[in-house]
Amino acid sequence: MLEDIRENIKQLIARYEAEKAENERLREELRTCEETGTSLRKQITELESELETRKLTEAFSAAAPADAKAKVDKLIKEIDKCISYLEEA
Repeated sequence: MLEDIRENIKQLIARYEAEKAENERLREELRTCEETGTSLRKQITELESELETRKLTEAFSAAAPADAKAKVDKLIKEIDKCISYLEEA
């Protein structure tokens, strides 16, 4: 009976150590995913800024001033929409 208890304790300790190692592995994976997410969010922000700059450049190089004004108005609406999405998050 005492030997059974010892064996059970050894098994519990082994399970605990395995779960502890798995927990640490998952924490490291989570850290990696968070870093990747942060990097991707930064990249998205940079690309959105670059796209906005290109759109503005294109809008101001349009042949007719009315076309440029329409494009700028559209960009302003898109920016407002993005801001509202950010406020919701």
